[in-house]
Amino acid sequence: MRPTPPHDIPQGIMPPAHPFDADKLREECGIYGVIGLVDAANFVALGLHALQHRGQEAGGIVSYDAETGFNSAHRFGYVRDNFTKAGLMETLPGTLAIGHVRYSTAGTKGHTAIRDVQPFFGEFSMGGAAIAHNGNIVNAEALRRELIDRGSIFQSSSDSECIIHLMARSLQKTIPERMKDALRRVEGAFSVVAMTRTKLIGVRDPLGVRPLVLGRFGGGWVLSSETCALDIIGAEFVREIAPGEMVQISPEKGVESYFPFERTQPRFCIFEHVYFSRPDSILGGRSVYETRHQIGVELAREAPVEADLVCPVPDSGTPAAIGYSFESGIPYGMGIIRNQYMGRTFIEPTEQIRNMGVRLKLNVNRALIEGKRVVLVDDSVVRGTTSRKIKEMILDAGAREVHFRIASPPTAWPCFYGVDTPERDKLLASHMTEDEMRVYLGVDSLRFVSLDGLYRAVGEARGRNAQCPQYCDACFSGDYPVAPSDMIEKGFQTRAAE
Repeated sequence: MRPTPPHDIPQGIMPPAHPFDADKLREECGIYGVIGLVDAANFVALGLHALQHRGQEAGGIVSYDAETGFNSAHRFGYVRDNFTKAGLMETLPGTLAIGHVRYSTAGTKGHTAIRDVQPFFGEFSMGGAAIAHNGNIVNAEALRRELIDRGSIFQSSSDSECIIHLMARSLQKTIPERMKDALRRVEGAFSVVAMTRTKLIGVRDPLGVRPLVLGRFGGGWVLSSETCALDIIGAEFVREIAPGEMVQISPEKGVESYFPFERTQPRFCIFEHVYFSRPDSILGGRSVYETRHQIGVELAREAPVEADLVCPVPDSGTPAAIGYSFESGIPYGMGIIRNQYMGRTFIEPTEQIRNMGVRLKLNVNRALIEGKRVVLVDDSVVRGTTSRKIKEMILDAGAREVHFRIASPPTAWPCFYGVDTPERDKLLASHMTEDEMRVYLGVDSLRFVSLDGLYRAVGEARGRNAQCPQYCDACFSGDYPVAPSDMIEKGFQTRAAE
């Protein structure tokens, strides 16, 4: 495999994210693959740009060309700052390529090293293969110990590298069969795009926790985390990859489908509907925007309040705020304006600037807020630090009252399936009641949409069925569909254990 010249790869590690983002759940990763298109890497770069919201620390692309073989580029920072340069993209020729954008959800959290940036590549006896993974392997530490004891040498701290080593140790004769072997050993959540010299491969875990969709563009095929990244290149959405499905795509045979895992009840991540996915994507045949709008409607029904203005915390609170305004009849207004040019990796050179905190990213529209009773709609409350600062800004602008309405249930449990969640004791809802949180935030009222209300908003008319939930809602309920074995070994107690 030929990597691109290392002289332009930033050294060291990524700087920490802006403090505003430390109080948000991070959007795991985004994956993308293309086969059958000339200059496939350019299409992958466009797709990754559309998936940038799912990972902003780093990105990588691997391509294959019959003359030059496998080629790769891994860079820190935004796709637009790296994978739009002609010199770099010329080093990634071929009609087959995969890519990945990431946050650090396993391994070096918040301190990504270049060796942790995917896709990962392995050279096997039957040829090379590259793999990009969205999700998290909950038995990765146990697998890693086992593999190291048997002689494997790891190059990264990422849980995803376990898949490559498991493939290397498989006795199967083809790379797709080795991948099946490896993924049967893996516990947790995984959507995977992979490539050999001739095939593009996509796989979802049996629960279907993380998304993966299939698209068609001309004579080529596309795999993507979300449909919005099909739209950017003009690809036609064909279907979602089913939970537990593996597809092999080649120019000769098209799409071949297999189900290598034992069938089980799917548990798609419900937080994809609340926050992670882009509002212009389609999940489960349903517009993400419409779902978030309906969450706001449910919230207005469950938690009405007398007020003068409904205001979103941009940008993720906007559709729910519109829904709340529609159902309640309270006027909607952009009371908070977001600075669109404030990057997530903003470097804060002085203590004075650090103390500006949220004001670097958000500014209150004083003319609209002054003298009003304001309903602030946000997608979630994690630690609560950002919510307190936003409340102070609203009051400083002259608001008479501040009422928080949250478009998700209280986040009381950490996620182990590919979301960078704080430890449980740092989640406000893990040790406070709703009223205690209201006092802590210093607002006139605080209400979260109920779990039943959230289920109704995503199309489950009867709400959550505790005997057979349709989604993974562990961050709200503590009901983990796959036991987080590595964390349990360290002493973590699930709700069932409590």
